[in-house]
Formats: sequence, structure tokens, C-alpha cells
Amino acid sequence: MVGLRWLTPLMVVVVVLGLAGTTISEDPYRFFTWNVTYGDIYPLGVKQTGILINGQFPGPTIESVTNDNLIVSVFNSLDEPFLLSWNGIQQRRNSWQDGVWGTNCPIAPGQNFTYILQVKDQIGSFFYYPSLEFHKAAGGFGGISIFSRPRIPVPFDPPAGDYTILAGDWFKQNHTDLKAILDGGQDLPFPDGLLINGRGSNGNTFAVDQGKTYRFRISNVGLTTSINFRIQGHEMLLVESEGTHTLQNTYSSLDIHLGQSYSVLVTADQPAQDYYIVVSTRFTSQVLSSTATLHYSNSAGAVSGPPPGGPTTEIDWSLNQARSIRQNLTASGPRPNPQGSYHYGYVNTTRTIRLANSAPVINGKQRYAVNSVSFIMADTPLKLADYYQISGVFSVGSISDNPTGGGGYLQTSVMGADFRSFSEVVFENSEDTVQSWHIDGHIFFVVGMDGGQWSPASRLSYNLRDGVSRCTVQVYPKSWTALYMPLDNVGMWNIRSENWARQYLGQQFYLRVYSPANSWRDEYPIPKNALLCGRASGRKTRTL
Repeated sequence: MVGLRWLTPLMVVVVVLGLAGTTISEDPYRFFTWNVTYGDIYPLGVKQTGILINGQFPGPTIESVTNDNLIVSVFNSLDEPFLLSWNGIQQRRNSWQDGVWGTNCPIAPGQNFTYILQVKDQIGSFFYYPSLEFHKAAGGFGGISIFSRPRIPVPFDPPAGDYTILAGDWFKQNHTDLKAILDGGQDLPFPDGLLINGRGSNGNTFAVDQGKTYRFRISNVGLTTSINFRIQGHEMLLVESEGTHTLQNTYSSLDIHLGQSYSVLVTADQPAQDYYIVVSTRFTSQVLSSTATLHYSNSAGAVSGPPPGGPTTEIDWSLNQARSIRQNLTASGPRPNPQGSYHYGYVNTTRTIRLANSAPVINGKQRYAVNSVSFIMADTPLKLADYYQISGVFSVGSISDNPTGGGGYLQTSVMGADFRSFSEVVFENSEDTVQSWHIDGHIFFVVGMDGGQWSPASRLSYNLRDGVSRCTVQVYPKSWTALYMPLDNVGMWNIRSENWARQYLGQQFYLRVYSPANSWRDEYPIPKNALLCGRASGRKTRTL
């Protein structure tokens, strides 16, 4: 440790802890300094106020390697509070860094906060986004790529290039106007278009060399709509889904639901010219689409003909594709052992949690709910209230394990769970729209999905061998989706709709995974730099 040779071993430990906050590791550190500002953007040809990170829309891509420590210093130059969250980063033992209102106080205007997090035992494709208010509708999102450590086998040859594609629906109205619509008790209008990496049609070009293979990491960062992704004249080999190597099936187009991420390999094996890359909306009566260009370096011509069409409202087609996405049991994950070494199908579940979405009108305003509870923010982040034992902020058990069938009501809903338990979670959707659900801090195994009403007999159809593990899953209209989930991460974790209007209007809650041990082995202590607000204001974090 250059420059610290005069320190005693104990003093060295103290210095490292002071620098690294709650992260104790010899793994590499990567430092990022981000300035968050407003700026003029024209994604659909209309001037809007966007949220930029270091002047970029979308924000910079984070590239890291399994177990890297990420030190992200965020300066909030907006005129309102701000937070970033990390979609799919598990924050092992460290929900303090999750960056949602239930765990973190906002970064005040003109202030700075440094996230100290580790991509512990993770690989794959994810993204970050602003979690407060309706900021996600203004930008502030970017990709996260976690590469495998050297000498850990990867089940495909190194690609010639690695591209991040952030796609999703977009509105021409500023995020403040959209928020006002929701606050007024109305739902959002239909989106105005689709973006690919912050631009409308023909706004991006991805260059390839003929005969070479490229990796495309595709995330749906939209607000309300599932999308379909395809490349004219090219097949896509699916290799990864939110940190899991998948069976390497070939697809001509791929449905990507809200909040989901995939990696595909594409070989430039067609005649040398340019080809359309297309995203289009799914399950909408009006189909929106946007294009980019796959450009061969030796191209003999521009794109020709109409962009290739894709599926539109076909649910069975999407359901069958979803069932075909499975785990590659022979591939190593972030560690040098096959992903299939964890035989989830042989573990007895200790609890069944059934979660039903609904769209109640409460006090004359449109709200959204889970098991009849429409979540409302407390005046203090739940994690801080839990840590400081502040009463009256929330109550564990304020949401039921099962649908109530009753009318919707407002509540700061928190569900309790025991550390190292193993649960069956069933999402039940009686509505006519596709739902998309995300669980922070965990991965889960998708064991089944089908139409109709879930019942215990539905377990007979479960895939207990190679169901894909991921953190975001869709539930089709009038259908159910079942998961097996190891509750192996102590903390306060957000479970939410990835439809951002529904999330904003209450379709979320928190899962408190509890260990009585109160040990660093189970959970890191509160960070020294933790922001304190609400009823936690004026308290001390911790001394080293």
C-alpha cells in the first residue's frame, strides 16, 4: 500500500475501512464521478428537459468484473432531490446502497452522495435508473455490464464487440407533466414513440465486420410497454438473462418486458450491406416502432425495403417463447462451477406468497395495488426506521401473503421474511394487461407460467430442473407466474411493478428479510456516509 508503509497493520485496516465504507474486500475498485444535471434533449424531435449524467443521455455505461467494488460519487445539480438505483445488482448484505426511498434518503439539491457497492458473485447485463418521483421519464438511466473473471469459463467465444442497447417507450411531455397527470388521479396517455439509446428512428448505427460475432446487451428501460427486438436478416443466439447463462436457443425476434435485460450473439454472416435493427411495442392496439442500423464495415448498400415486422398482440407466441428460455446447467456462472449445481427443485419451500395486482380507485383517484394494498411512502426511509427502531413508520405484516379480494386501501406495506428461508412466490394477474415484476436484492427461479387461475394443482406443471433464474419477470393477462426464491440476503428490499405509472401509484411493497444474529456475517452495518432524513435526522451513523 504505497504511501502507508508507516502504519501499523491495525491502522491499515482502519484506513481501508474508512475508504471502502461497508465493503471489505481485496477485489479491485472502480471509481466513477457523476454530475447529474438538467439539459435540453430532442429524442423525438421535440425539445424536452432531460436528466443527464456527465452531460450524457443516456448516462455512461458501467463496465466491471465479478466482485469489483464500485465507488460512484453522485453530485446532484438538479433543483430537486435525487436517487439512483441499480436494477438487478443484488447488493449482497448491503441494502443500504439500493438507492430507493425505502432504503435511502434522497440526495438533496447541490449535495453529493457516494455509493459504495460490490457486484458480488454476479455476471451479466443490467441497468441503473433514477428512482424518485417520476425522474425515469426524463432519462438518468444507463447500462451495467459485469464481465466474468479471468479463467472462469464462459460458454461462448469472446465476441468481436460488445454493444449496450437501452430501448423503451417515451413521451414527448416532460416528466413533471407526466407526474402531474398521475398525481391528479389519471393514468398516462399512450406513449409517443420508442427510443434506442436515447434516440428515435435511424438515430444509431452499430458497426460490424463481416463474419464476426457481436454481443448485444438489450434492456427495456421504458415506462409502460413491453417491446420486441429483432435484426433484419439475422438470427439471435440468446446467451444470458439478467446474470444467468441461458440455453443457447436461436430467435428471430425476442420479447423484452419492462425492466428485463438479455444478451444475444449476432453473427454478421449476411451479404455486405446495412440492415435494420427494430424495436416495436407488444400487446398494444397501436404499434409503435423505432429503428437503428446494423452497418457492415464493407457495406455495399444502405438498408433496403421495409423494416421486418414482428409479433404484435399474440400472447401465446410470447408465452411459448418465455417457456423456452431456460438455464444452461453446464455453464459456469460467476464462480467456476456449473449453474445447475444449485438444485432448487429439491429444496422444500417453507412458505407460499401469492401476490395479486389490481387497479382500484381510492378517494376518487386512480391507484394500483398488491393484495389490495396501495403503497404510500413514509416520512422516513424504512431501512433507517428499522435500524434506529423508530416506531410508527411501518408495521411488519401490513400486507397479506394472499390476495384479500377486498377493495384497495393506502398503506406503507412491509412483508416480513426469515433469512435463509425458501419461498414459493406466485404473481396472479386478473387484469387484461401484461404485468412486469422486479424483486430487489435477490434472484429467483421461474418455475411456471400459464393462463387462468393458479391453484396448488398448478405445481404439477412446474419446471423444477432448469427454470431460468433472474430478477424481473412478466405475468401475462389473466395468467399467473410462479417463482422459487431463496431469501438469502438480509435487508429491506423493494418488490415493485416495472410499469412506472403503476409503481408510482402504489403497486409495490417492501420485503424485510430479517436475521436475529445482528452480525456483519449477515449484513453490513450502516454506512458512515449514510444520509439521514425524516425521523432519523440528527442521529449518528456509526463510528469506525
